Amino acid sequence: MAHTARLTAAVLFGLAALAAAQEPNAETEARAKLAKALTLHASFDAGLDADFSRGDKTCYVQQGKELVKAAPNADVKVAAGAGRFGGALHFPKKGATRPAFKDGGVLGYNARNWSATVSAWLRLDPDKDLEPGYCDPVQIVGDDNKKGYIFLEWSKDETPRYFRYAIRPLFPIWNPTGAAWHEIPFEKRPMVQVERAPFAREKWTHVVFTVENVNDKTRPQAGRLYINGKSQGAIEKWELTFDWDPAKVLLVLGAAYVGHIDDLAVFDRPLTAAEVVRLYALRAGVRELYP
Repeated sequence: MAHTARLTAAVLFGLAALAAAQEPNAETEARAKLAKALTLHASFDAGLDADFSRGDKTCYVQQGKELVKAAPNADVKVAAGAGRFGGALHFPKKGATRPAFKDGGVLGYNARNWSATVSAWLRLDPDKDLEPGYCDPVQIVGDDNKKGYIFLEWSKDETPRYFRYAIRPLFPIWNPTGAAWHEIPFEKRPMVQVERAPFAREKWTHVVFTVENVNDKTRPQAGRLYINGKSQGAIEKWELTFDWDPAKVLLVLGAAYVGHIDDLAVFDRPLTAAEVVRLYALRAGVRELYP
């Protein structure tokens, strides 16, 4: 009996040790999957350009029909030490400067099946800091907004302002009558709406949105919004068909935005809910995922 008890204890100890050894391996594997999917990371610690990119690291601004290299100015500053992790972008006022990153291997837009995830940290009090009118802290745009348009926005009329994630496909799909955006009932817009999102001047808020199977009618098409690691809803049961020129697709920041943005990241697929939680929990931000 004593021999059997000792043997059983040894087996249990061995299993416990094996489980403990596997936990770090599971975490390492999960981070490796995130790193493999990463296409762009901009920490804004030392400037506007991205720290890592599968494509062009340069941050641009639109000047007429041309894109030129962006530089800090009165509309957008690089604020050392003011970020969630290190530095951050600071938009001190509603301005005309909208920093942008080219697609070219970053967002991966294509006409067959397009999926991606965008992550960013925001800090502001929308009801005190934003000026009247819509505000889009993050947009994905192409050559024509009637051919497709993706954005995060704060509403312009409600108090407190609603926070939204919208995927607007071809104009006739989502707006066959040609109505203004504000004239369409909330429930008939391709968006997720959050009436009381946890934004504040004193703390950072993590926002993640996904794009899933755009332009692929053979698979479920969707978009999902997460705030601080928690799901806020999904855009589903819409035909998400776009017609962008891939060469003109941009990730744009700070449209009418007043506040801070930090640790921007893009991934080449929809992150799972568990991966979004893991991303939210990174102690040093996305820089932990790559050398």
